[in-house]
Amino acid sequence: MLSNPPDDPWTQERQRIGTRIRDARMAHNLTQETVVLAIPMNRSYYQDIEAGRANPTLNTLLDIAATIGIPLADLVR
Repeated sequence: MLSNPPDDPWTQERQRIGTRIRDARMAHNLTQETVVLAIPMNRSYYQDIEAGRANPTLNTLLDIAATIGIPLADLVR
């Protein structure tokens, strides 16, 4: 599991983005496995993204948004 220092100012924002990713994935009736196989990506890393513990690259967020079928802006708004 990745850890973030308690004073990391971006932790809450990563958690909000992770929640938006999870909610969008579930709204489109996709499992985590479906998303990670389509990208492809390590499932534990994807879980860390949804939990807000990871700091994904822009390319990773673009891949996730495209796989789920939503605009990137909906994840990071």
